[in-house]
Amino acid sequence: MLWNFQVKLLITRKLKMKKVLKNVSFVFLLLKMCIVFGQETSTQKRIVIDVGHGGKDSGAIGINGIQEKDVALKIASAILKLNIKLDKPLDIYLTRYTDNLISLSDRTKLAKVLKADLFVSLHCNHSDNPNARGIEVYVAGATSKYSNDATWLAFQLQAALNKKLGYESRGVKFANFQVLRETINDCPSLLLELGFLSNEDEGKYISDSNNIQSIALTVLQSLQD
Repeated sequence: MLWNFQVKLLITRKLKMKKVLKNVSFVFLLLKMCIVFGQETSTQKRIVIDVGHGGKDSGAIGINGIQEKDVALKIASAILKLNIKLDKPLDIYLTRYTDNLISLSDRTKLAKVLKADLFVSLHCNHSDNPNARGIEVYVAGATSKYSNDATWLAFQLQAALNKKLGYESRGVKFANFQVLRETINDCPSLLLELGFLSNEDEGKYISDSNNIQSIALTVLQSLQD
């Protein structure tokens, strides 16, 4: 009986420990990572790339079944790999590195704790109109001391994607998205809608790994300026 009680007690403790570990805050893990790797000493531009959606949140789903969460992660991962090859790589962090769901508030906390110089959220678009196409770049609707820099970069990005990749531009727009609203006073921030997954041509284009590389390179080069 005593042995059975000890086994049950041990199992209960393990279950409680698992629950505690699952509830460890995103920011605590982030701070630990910063201490270990010593990123605070970096003089390079520090950029947080917010990889849209993830986990049970697939985001938009294209006509060929492609999911926005997967496209965003592929582009972000490609940016990381290309960045490493630069003579002077940027100090880039992702809000997620795998197919998991991170809350919007934790995504913006990452930028604040890291004292990011720039916050860029990657997404793809969707429309009931199958002919809708092109890229959109959003900046916060409210204003701050970073508004001009954010707007300038937004125009640079849409121009580069149009010139180098042939994307049609739907313009720079203003919105009250949470990730923009919560970072507006901390650094320039913008949200990219990299084409419509509901459009047959753009859905196929963004499904090609070679095109993923081209998009990633164009975005990275624009962030270097």
